[in-house]
Amino acid sequence: MNRLLIRTSFAATLLLATAALAQQIPPGATGPVPSAIASARTIFISNGGSDAGLFPSPFSGDQDRPYNQFYKALQADSHYQIVSDPSQADLVLDLCLLAPLGPSNPNKAQGAPDPEPQFRLEIYDRRTHYVLWTLTQSIQWAILQKTHNRNFDDALTELVKAFEALGQAQPVPAAPASSSP
Repeated sequence: MNRLLIRTSFAATLLLATAALAQQIPPGATGPVPSAIASARTIFISNGGSDAGLFPSPFSGDQDRPYNQFYKALQADSHYQIVSDPSQADLVLDLCLLAPLGPSNPNKAQGAPDPEPQFRLEIYDRRTHYVLWTLTQSIQWAILQKTHNRNFDDALTELVKAFEALGQAQPVPAAPASSSP
């Protein structure tokens, strides 16, 4: 009986704390997009590589496939000019294809699922070399190589869309500095 009371009290406290925290964040509020992303006009795309064991199976092609497809997609659809020298760019994009290590439990009901390969796109300010933003996009697992390839293409398309949307976002203006009398 005493354990039940303690568990119920703990659950109620946790629920109230979560509700109080949720009320402090205005609905629809988003963090600011760095102005360097919104104002950028030129980009350099860096081939961050691919983890071993992903080519030629489960994905066809070679380890440069992510870079080549990403480059072509941005070249075709982007409002950015792609430059061949990072010193000429406003932003440097570093694209990697990762095969994260994780649980390999045959009984998924008792453990976390195996992690899926994912794209990671890090966006750097060329001038300061700081990471401004990171986007990730998982590639859904499949059985057939044809489906693996389609899922690869779909995930890369979603990553390009997310990057383009980020670049189109209006930066949130900084709060005015308070002036003292």
